[in-house]
Amino acid sequence: MGQLSLVVDGPQAYEPSGAWSVRLSKVGYRRLLIIRAQLNLYYFWEKRWFFGALIVGAILLSLPTPEGLSREAMIVLTMSVVATILFVTEPVPLPTVALLIIAGQVILLGINSTQVARSLMTDSVLFIMGSLMLAVAVVRQKLDQRIAWLIVKTTGTKTSRICFGISVVSGLLASFVGEHTVAAMMLPVGITLITLTSEDRKQVRGLAAVILLSIAYGCAVAGIGTPSGGARNAIMIGYWKEFFYDPTNPETHRFLIDYLTWMAYAYPIFLLQLPLVTLVLLHTFKPEYHDLSRAVVKLRRQVQMQGPMTPDNFLAILLFLLVLIGWIFYSADLGMGTVAILGAAAFLVGGLVKWEDLNSGVNWGVVLLYAAAISLGVQMKETGGAQWVAENFIGMLTLIGANVGMGLWVAVSLLTTFVTNTMSNGAAVAVLGPIVLKMAVVAGESPIVIGFITAISSAFAYLTVVGTPACTIVFAAGYLRPADFLKVGWRMVIISTILVLLAAALYWPLIGA
Repeated sequence: MGQLSLVVDGPQAYEPSGAWSVRLSKVGYRRLLIIRAQLNLYYFWEKRWFFGALIVGAILLSLPTPEGLSREAMIVLTMSVVATILFVTEPVPLPTVALLIIAGQVILLGINSTQVARSLMTDSVLFIMGSLMLAVAVVRQKLDQRIAWLIVKTTGTKTSRICFGISVVSGLLASFVGEHTVAAMMLPVGITLITLTSEDRKQVRGLAAVILLSIAYGCAVAGIGTPSGGARNAIMIGYWKEFFYDPTNPETHRFLIDYLTWMAYAYPIFLLQLPLVTLVLLHTFKPEYHDLSRAVVKLRRQVQMQGPMTPDNFLAILLFLLVLIGWIFYSADLGMGTVAILGAAAFLVGGLVKWEDLNSGVNWGVVLLYAAAISLGVQMKETGGAQWVAENFIGMLTLIGANVGMGLWVAVSLLTTFVTNTMSNGAAVAVLGPIVLKMAVVAGESPIVIGFITAISSAFAYLTVVGTPACTIVFAAGYLRPADFLKVGWRMVIISTILVLLAAALYWPLIGA
């Protein structure tokens, strides 16, 4: 059989050449072409949602502009649809979506690139960046076993009380520093108690579910408590200021929601949810052990071997308390972002964390993603796209009598819950925020009430492994199944929705909503 000479120089070099570096039979060459075709098909299959999203965007842009909607608003809404598809399906890394949003504003909307760049760095984004840096600095101190020992010393050895204690500690911490940070800190605590009870996972199946989900749901319900509890909260605060605040109009100053004001609205809801988390988990799963005395004895021995806390541990606690004080008392003047950045700088100056740790531990892609999402949300407002969607959604709700009052609140909460179970809660609020705030204006409802319902409902991502970072983190331990989240999550969704609606109807009017 004749020979065919080829030069193979990388995966895409299949052209004949006279270099005679590699000789393949004609049959081998055909097989190589088939393999190349299969690789191409595999690539397109892996990226099918990416190309599908682009096709959807192209189709939407080719349609006639609806009545009452400007061409610019149509482009922004199309970008939002495409971004949402990419958020949900993740055919490409999510920071890629952020880059496309930035480029789309320049190319499709014709906005000056410098103007787009300015819209990316708001105080909310600075706050998110600083909070992530603080999270890395806190985790660096490795206080997990001490926290576990403190919990069992306070609660005793009964499983139900330990699980409640885990939810309380996880919740109180997560309400200030963010759920992903606390879940990462508390996961070793939960695993320590589980493994000290039994090394056989089959013998602690129910116990593991209750302990680990106490961490996940304790963190999830706590994220609503303060502005620093989650990026979604900072995003909504930024939208209130961007959409409604006018320095020359004293009546709009109520839209400058500070740290304490947010806590007054949301913290009681979080505290009410904490005991309900434990009750729901114990009702859904049946722990094999009702007393963890044997595990506690082993835990005490390990903590004693570590010795006393170091000066660095105490300094880290002190600095973090100072950051909390700054958020509570000085964020109105300095901005929450500035306080967070100063806190991260203090940890660096104190030698409690290295820049290399921050550089590798902070997910900078998340910062970019939130910045781009907020920037797109501002364009939805500026072009009138959010107003148009709000008016049409209100029109649909009018047909079923749900366009005002409790009907609108329920619709907004359920819509947000659905969206937040398909993408990150920060992205959900970034996408829905401009729409629901305009809906509030059109319906004559309080933008503050609707905004809080949206931000709080974005924490109801209890149904899937990827619903919240906390759920993903505890699932990674290998003790839980995806069905476990759905099994208990629907109960949590119902309870949480009822609580936020009761707060909106009975409690918030008492504090000026």
